[in-house]
Order: sequence, then structure tokens, then C-alpha cells
Amino acid sequence: MTSFIEHAEANMMESPLNRRQLIQNLSKLGLLTLAQPLLSLPVWSTAALSEKSLTVYNTHTGESLKKCIFWANGKFNPDALKDINRLFRDHRTNQEFKMDPQLMHLIHDIWQRTESSEMIHLISGYRSPKSNATLRQKSCGVAKNSLHLTGKAADIMIPGRSMKQIQKIAKSFSAGGVGRYPQFVHVDTGPVRYWGPA
Repeated sequence: MTSFIEHAEANMMESPLNRRQLIQNLSKLGLLTLAQPLLSLPVWSTAALSEKSLTVYNTHTGESLKKCIFWANGKFNPDALKDINRLFRDHRTNQEFKMDPQLMHLIHDIWQRTESSEMIHLISGYRSPKSNATLRQKSCGVAKNSLHLTGKAADIMIPGRSMKQIQKIAKSFSAGGVGRYPQFVHVDTGPVRYWGPA
């Protein structure tokens, strides 16, 4: 009689495990607790163990981060996240905010899917209540409760890639909001919803 482990190994060789099968097998082996940090990652963040970095240029301040490794060995790098918070600050008020680390996963994954070697251009990251109120007076396209206020949104573009290309890739992750504008694409980690030209 084959053991459960041998049976599980045979099944894995025949076909890749889906998320539910993986959880069931880990539970039977008593390994679910050890794997929990990895299983809590969003489904679209598939490279759970890989190193992830961002190379971003802030179009308003002229500052940039080059290959800022924010994820390695299955965890976030606190120092890198501080650098990201600084770069993604509200350039109007110079206020920093703790950006959502899952947003960094999403931006990285979008950039990687574009197969671009260009820097991601950050148009807007964190937005203070004062800045958001000012922008709302100038444009009807600024939400009163924008996710920029909570560090869960960014407006980006990538040289050499159209807004339509970036929008299509961002939507493919089904990871939050995606809004297409003439000069940038808004991405966030809020509820899944889409706006702008299709």
C-alpha cells in the first residue's frame, strides 16, 4: 500500500495542484500552519517565493528607486518599503504615508507582464486629504474617498507601452480598480472595478 505522501507526489506529477488541492494536501500533512504566510498572498501574486523589486521614477520630484527589492525570501523588506513610502509621498505637501505592500506586488506584476525594461513612471501615489480636496475642485474625476488617501492606489505609466496595453494587463489580474486616462493608468487594491475607455 502506498503512503499518502507517495500518493500526493504521484498526483502532483500528473497534474499541477490548484490552490484548493494544495491547501487540502498541506493540511493532511500537518504543514498548513507553516505555509499559511504564503497562502495568504493574493492569487494574482503567483511568485510567492521569488524576489520582487521596483524600478520607479517619480515624474513630479525627479526622484527614483532602482531595483528596490521589497520582497525576498517570502517576506517584505521593511527598509525597502520605507524607501517606497518616501518616493510615493504626496509631492504637493511632502507628506509620507504607509503604502499598501500588496499594491507594490501588483505594480511589479504589471510591469513584469509588460516585458518592459523601462522604469515605471509614478504620476501619483499617496494623496493627502488637502491635496485630494484641491484636485476635486479642479476635476470631476477625483473621488471624494479616493484610495490614494489610504495608500492603496497609484497612477502609473510605462514608456513604450500604451495606456490601453497597461490597462489590459492590469485588468487581467482582477486585483482591484483599474482606470484608464489619457496619460496614465490608475491601479489600486480596492474592490475590483473598471472605468475609462475599454
